[in-house]
Amino acid sequence: MNCLDKIYTSQIKKIHSGKVRESFRIDDKTRMIVVSDRVSSFDSVLNNLIPNKGAVLNGITNYWFEKTRHIVDNHFIKAVDPNISLVKEAEPIKVEMIVRGYLTGSMWRGYKNKQRVFSGVRVKNRLTQNRKFPKPIVTPTTKEEHDREITPKDIVKEGWTSKEIYDKMKKISLKLFELGTKELEQKGIILVDTKYEFGLLDGEVILIDEIHTPDSSRFWDKEAYKKNRFNVDSMDKEYIRQWLLNNMVNGEVPNVLPDGVIEEASKRYADIFEKITGSKFNVCEMDIRTRIYNHLVKEGLIKDGFVSIIMGSPMDIEHCKKIKAVLDKYDIFVDIRVTSAHKNGERIPSIAEIYNNTLEPGCVIAVAGRSNGLGGALAANLAIPVINCPPFKDKIDMMVNVNSSLVMPSKTPAMTVIDVSSAALAALRSLNIRRLKDLFIKEIKDIKESLINADEEIRK
Repeated sequence: MNCLDKIYTSQIKKIHSGKVRESFRIDDKTRMIVVSDRVSSFDSVLNNLIPNKGAVLNGITNYWFEKTRHIVDNHFIKAVDPNISLVKEAEPIKVEMIVRGYLTGSMWRGYKNKQRVFSGVRVKNRLTQNRKFPKPIVTPTTKEEHDREITPKDIVKEGWTSKEIYDKMKKISLKLFELGTKELEQKGIILVDTKYEFGLLDGEVILIDEIHTPDSSRFWDKEAYKKNRFNVDSMDKEYIRQWLLNNMVNGEVPNVLPDGVIEEASKRYADIFEKITGSKFNVCEMDIRTRIYNHLVKEGLIKDGFVSIIMGSPMDIEHCKKIKAVLDKYDIFVDIRVTSAHKNGERIPSIAEIYNNTLEPGCVIAVAGRSNGLGGALAANLAIPVINCPPFKDKIDMMVNVNSSLVMPSKTPAMTVIDVSSAALAALRSLNIRRLKDLFIKEIKDIKESLINADEEIRK
């Protein structure tokens, strides 16, 4: 399936990985949020991906961000890919503001078990499932490893935020819920309940994360609710939750969904996108990672390729700088690192996890001279080219130690280039990038012309 789980790049620092979203630091004021196709339910992530889910969530959130700026500002700057947005860096307030219009879902399950107070809000006895409350209620929870109900009084007492900010978040949440209810009702959709998250930017409360999506909200078909409110089908993630509850084994919900449920869930996500936004959902025909790579390069967020120079000892830094000086002329990302195959080779698997899955093409130049185990260790773990460029202090050193770079164990395809300039150029050619190919073709042509000119000049 053409789905997005994680993205890897050596050029942007990942700062957070959540159940569905991943955040990368662009600069002190900007972060990049990637919405994956992962699905979470009952506080855990399932071992399945739902095609198109991430693009649907990102698209719907951005739609609502623009619609609600008159109520509260938000962190959205712009979308750079259907699954990716740039947002303003804000200080998150780790409280989820849950607004409920109906007695359903987890609240109904608690109510059936005699619970009557939810996050400090008391509800009446003798209510029935899916009944509408006279007014929406706010039942906040903390944002921890496992979210928990909490009263407004305890939110202040435990230091999650101040009373003034909590009161403001509650007021804004009810206004957002009111707007969403009215807008969706015109489209035949009931906004049953939802959650909002806020942050502080320059001391002001702003909306962050997502808004009125099938993951953060429960949606019902208005006409279906009128016909039978006890058996109304959900247009959101509740479809997955109900399947999990109906297929529990020994009291545990499954962590794998069957293909039919995945297909139906994907269809429901695309349908709700079109109903809410009024726009057609365009399924990605291209490989999704290729599309993201193209968009990030186009936006200037990453270079179109990278070369990592890994030295076994920081004493080889001057040798590495000579290689980097050649690479820098070609406008690619260059990363210089220190890792010894013999002394801290346990770091190589974590390096391989990133480099083997990066969006952009890459190559590694290994810099280790005497008893070079680094190039082989990297080549044995990496799926990208590895070139040895050992630093020799003189020709005797080279004659004594070069074999440790030339002779590799089986299935460790490390190449060896002694000259620093040639090692850099070989690495660049291995990236197989069209832009670089055109540069090299021109360079080859220029060299040929210069030789012809030199020949003609010398024969005058």
